[in-house]
This record gives sequence, structure tokens and C-alpha cells, in this order.
Amino acid sequence: MTLKLMRALALWTGCLALMVISVLPLSLVVQASAAFGALTLVTGGWLLAGRRSVRLGGSLGLDEFRALPGSNYRLPVVLVCGEGSAALFAGDADADVDAAEQRAVRTTASGCYVGVPNIERLPGVAAALLAVRPQWRAQLSVMFVLNPAQHADNAVLAGQIRALSHQLSLIRRRALTLPLWVVSYQPASLNGCDIRGTGFSGEEGGSSTESVWFSWENGEPSARVRNNGTCVSVEDWQRQNAAALTDRLHIAVQMNTHAAWLAQYFAPHFARIGRHRTPLPVAYAICRVPRLPEQVPGSVWQQSIQGKTALVPTHLTGGTGGVLPVPDSLLELLPRHTGNSAARRAAVIGIWLTAFAAVVAMSSSARQNTLLIRQVGDDLRRYASINETAREDQQAVALRETALTVLHDHARRLDDYYRYGEPRSLGLGLYRAEQLRIRVWHAIGRYRAPTEMAQAPGPVRLDTLSLFNIGSAELKAESTQVLINALVGIKARPGWLIVVTGHTDATGSAEQNLRLSRDRAASVRDWMQRMGGIPGSCFAVQGYGASQPIASNDTEQGRRANRRVDIRLVPEEGACGSLSAGAGPATPVAFRGTR
Repeated sequence: MTLKLMRALALWTGCLALMVISVLPLSLVVQASAAFGALTLVTGGWLLAGRRSVRLGGSLGLDEFRALPGSNYRLPVVLVCGEGSAALFAGDADADVDAAEQRAVRTTASGCYVGVPNIERLPGVAAALLAVRPQWRAQLSVMFVLNPAQHADNAVLAGQIRALSHQLSLIRRRALTLPLWVVSYQPASLNGCDIRGTGFSGEEGGSSTESVWFSWENGEPSARVRNNGTCVSVEDWQRQNAAALTDRLHIAVQMNTHAAWLAQYFAPHFARIGRHRTPLPVAYAICRVPRLPEQVPGSVWQQSIQGKTALVPTHLTGGTGGVLPVPDSLLELLPRHTGNSAARRAAVIGIWLTAFAAVVAMSSSARQNTLLIRQVGDDLRRYASINETAREDQQAVALRETALTVLHDHARRLDDYYRYGEPRSLGLGLYRAEQLRIRVWHAIGRYRAPTEMAQAPGPVRLDTLSLFNIGSAELKAESTQVLINALVGIKARPGWLIVVTGHTDATGSAEQNLRLSRDRAASVRDWMQRMGGIPGSCFAVQGYGASQPIASNDTEQGRRANRRVDIRLVPEEGACGSLSAGAGPATPVAFRGTR
């Protein structure tokens, strides 16, 4: 990915972070801190992207790869590695220094080949190439050169193959899957050998110098022969030249043996199953060359042939120069890249970042709306449950007033959302509290203030000595002032039932005391009804005689306290028809006098 794309992603990530922060239900201080942190991360990502680009470009060693094609190059680009790969880039020994510096790149009419110094540097070279040529992402492939005639130890060769598998898995972890080619070169000199006891000597003639590629593609059991832009089966290739049919039959047998050796030693290291499984080679390709540089005596190829046939090679012809051919004819199997994969990858990353930010914002908004609806709904139900009780005591009134205050707060809050729009933390099309606002105002409108409960005072007890003579039920003239005082308290409670009860001491017979107490209560009632204009229906007269003493009748003082007339007000609705109109319920009031 280019530096511009990485920095564009960093900026887009910062914008998304700021939008998400503005949606989250955070305080201003926390939002400011989070925004500052997001800007700091964006700045750090901006600087790190620049440093990464410089580092990758330096690790590629562009001084050695100045022959790379331009960024508009659309042909396959092959990373070449392996012990025998240097021979594909060998130049003239008399070439100048600049040509020697450019020897790691070889461009042909069909593709570009970039040499990798060693297998361990394969991921770094791939990443560096994509840093300076991000358009090449879909054009890259890996070609592993495996020449059995250049290896003397099977264990060392197996180690190189395992190292290749590991490096390819590392590249795959970076979301980059590179097609793998296995290319091998078979020197014609290895086939000319004298087998003791048989007198057999092979000779291929001119066909040994042809740049002919035998390829086993995509796991197919039969080989294809590619040469000069043609691709035919082995049988058709053999029939093309009747004069060289015998040589070509020998070559086909040798190629099949060589391919079987490649499959035996190479494929098992790429068949394991894992999270980062390395892909099998897309093709095994073998080419016959006149000579192979740096051949070793007793190579693994000679050991394999000797182990299967017991034939001992008598001579080995090697070479020290020349450039090995590259498999241009096989590059046509790779797809031609026509778009900017780096831009597509950046777009995909941006889409995923946007989707993640949208999910976070929508989840936060949904949660906040759920909490708001739950809070208002719970407070409405609590208020309804308190308002349904018929209790008018102090505790119930306090609870009802508290619940009403909470509803008023909700109403003001929801009204602000209705008039000025809901906040971003509740927006994004998920706000659903408008119906609750109407319900809250309906609940507030049904509220009725509790009526004040009037408390009835205790009874007024009138001493009978100040009202009546002994044994008499007729009011004294001087009792007027006492009765007027009692009447004032009664007129202050219009519409209440006035209960007048008479009491005596225990002196005399019970029947006489009962009659006397009732007559005295009736006298008080008649005076108040006459003087106060109070309807008779507002009075209740009762005589108890000596049955309800308030003191002991054994003493003079106690008997005097027991001789009394009590006047009590009872808040009985509808007790007085004419005076109760317009009067609400009130608490009872009592008046005390003397007998």
C-alpha cells in the first residue's frame, strides 16, 4: 500500500473516531480528552506510515534494483530464490559496475524477474516491492529454483524447502498469497554416461540445446511441453520431429524421472494443514540446458539414480558461465493485472472501518434510547402506583410529590428534545421517546393536590354549676357568656355534626341521673339552636348519667368534675343540609365546659 493510501486511511480513521466520540454519551471533558487522543493516534499513524515507507524502500536496496520497471508495468513479476537462482541473472564478467549492480533484475518480453539473495529475505523483498510498487500486488509470484545436481546433502535441501514454506506462510499472514513455481534445470551432460557391463551411451544431439520446458501444471499427472509460444502434449512433441524421436523418447523418460523426484522431495513440505497453510506449487517446470554451473560430484540426483538403477556415472561435465533460460512460456498461466489492487485494498479497509464505526455508534444510540425509555417508563409506573392509593397521610403525599417532581424533569427534558432535536447520542434514527412525552404530560395533568385534613379539637366541657342549679335542667342567666364562647367555636366549623352529651356524678338513682343528664344536654342544644341559627339536624343530644365518669365519685372534687356537659364536633359529610353546602371535609373540633 502506498504512503498516500496509508495516510488517507489514517485520516479517515481519525474522522470516524471523532464522529463516534461525538455520539457516545460522554461528558465534555471526557469527549475532549478522547478527541485529543484520537488526533494524537492519527498523527502517530501519519508519521509511522512515512517511516515504514522509507524503511521498506531502504531494505529493498534500490541501488541494486534500479532496473525495476515503472509503476505502470502490468506484466507478471517473479521473485526468484533458491540455490541455483543466481545463474538466471549472471552477466558478462567484463561488464561495468553499473551493470553488475543491476544484475538482480531481469526483464523479458513476458515478465520481470527479481532475484532474492536468500530465502529468509523473501517476505522483506515482497513487502518492499509493494511499498514502492503497490500496483504489483496481483502480479507477484515466487519461483523456487531447485537443481538436484547442485545439492550434495538431502538434509540441507530439505531444510531449504522447509525455510521456503515458512517464509511463504509469513507472507500469507500479511494477507498476501503468492503463486509458487518450482523450476529445475537438467544438464544434458548428466545423461551421457557409460553404464558398466552394458556399453550404453546416450546422445541427444541438437535437441539438447533447445529451450524446451516440460511443465506439470496444477497437479496434472501428464506433462505439457512449452516451446516458442506453443504448448503441446509430450506425445505430440515427440511426433513433431521423426528424426529425433528416439532422443525425445529418452528425454521424456528422463523428465518424468526428474519430475517424480521433485514431487517426492518437494511436495511433502507443502501438504501440511494449518491456519496459514502454504499453497502447493502451481506448476513444476523442467528445462534441459547444455551445462549447469556449479555442479557438484555425488549430487542428490546422482544418488537417487544410483539408488534406483545401481548405475554408476563415469563422468560429469560442468560449466562455469552462461545465463540459464527463464520460463517465459509459463507466465501466461498467471492472470494479467488490470486494476489498482492497493486502492481496492485501501477501499475495503476503509469500508470495514466505516462499518465498525457505524456499528459502535448505532449500538451506543440504541442503548441510550433503551435506557431513556426504561427510565421514563419506570417513573411513570411508579407514579401511577402511588397515585392509585387512597391514603392521604403525610408519607403518601411526600412520595407522590417526589414522583411528580421526577415526571416534571422528564417532561422538560423530552420537550427540549422535541423542540430543538434530540442529541446525537440518541439520534441516528433510533429516537422513540416522543410517545412517552405525551404520556408524561397526561400523567402530570391528572394530578390533584391533596386536601388539607382538618383535625377536630377535643370536646368542650361545660361545668354544670356554671350553667344549672343543683338538680335543675334550666340554664342560669349568667351562663350566657360561657355558651357564647362555645358557640363561636361551633360556628367556625359549619356543616359539622354537633354532639351534646350530658353527664352527672353517682349521687342519687341511676334513672334520675340519666334523665337529668339528657335534659341538661337538650337545654344547651336548644339555646345554641335558637341563638346561633343552627338547624336542629346538626345536633345530636345524648345523656349518659354517671356511666362515663372522668374522675372518682368518692371525693367532692371528683364528683364536681363528673358533673359536666360535653360539646363535640364530628366531621360527618351531609350532617347539616343547609350549612354544609360549600364546606369541605374538615377535622373535628371539641369544646369543653362545666356542668
